Amino acid sequence: MDALKRANDVRVRRAKLKKDLKDGRVRIETILGNPPEYVSTAKVIDILMAVPKFGRVKAARFLNTCRISQSKTVGGLSERDPGGGTLGNADALAAEAGTPGGSGRGG
Repeated sequence: MDALKRANDVRVRRAKLKKDLKDGRVRIETILGNPPEYVSTAKVIDILMAVPKFGRVKAARFLNTCRISQSKTVGGLSERDPGGGTLGNADALAAEAGTPGGSGRGG
């Protein structure tokens, strides 16, 4: 029963994180740069899709550009990945998402 409780807690916390990402209260660079424990087993593409203006296609295209597999988990990112553990340039991610700090083109 303890495992079920922990799994449910992780799901609730991830759902809150995704809502915070969508509402702009949390920045994706912060999450990927220093991920909380409950995010470590989440797929990077799922977290990216919570960012405004990122759907499945744009998230997949962005990961392909960074040469990171769509099945990669947040905890599986490392300094040895082509993205440098934080999907490379945070400004590029901000520009793609159209968030402050990027070009704002938003796609």
